Amino acid sequence: MPDLAELNDFIVTAKAETYVGDGVALPSCCNGSHDIGYARGRWRYLDSYFGGTDFAGQELIWLDDEPVWAMNYFGRIAEPDLIDAKATGMIIKAALMRLYLDEKRFLGGFEFDHPLGRYVDRSTGDCDHFIGHEIILVNERKAYELDYRGGLIVP
Repeated sequence: MPDLAELNDFIVTAKAETYVGDGVALPSCCNGSHDIGYARGRWRYLDSYFGGTDFAGQELIWLDDEPVWAMNYFGRIAEPDLIDAKATGMIIKAALMRLYLDEKRFLGGFEFDHPLGRYVDRSTGDCDHFIGHEIILVNERKAYELDYRGGLIVP
């Protein structure tokens, strides 16, 4: 069982170094997947997803080559007349950069105002077991949404 504080720190760093930090893409692990990863010491992280404006994916963490944590997610642009994939990505990256780098966390709720929309995230639980939902509001309408859940993998 990993130390939860160490795991949480690694999750935040890995997320900041990959999607938010425009990390280098890895070769696809499955036909059609988009993969990005990060490693530090005994820890390894992989984010693998499918799709574009509507997408599904999974993040995995290994400690000493043993899978210890996972999170899955499904997101979509709910109102394509209000927002496109480029604007969505810009808002999410700006919000998550603030959350990961300034607040050093990835759970617990967060709101961020961007010129293109308002990012709102709500979650319950801790890194060992959690569930959450993020949205982007444009003109007070839900233009984008994503559901996620995850936690420890126990053999």
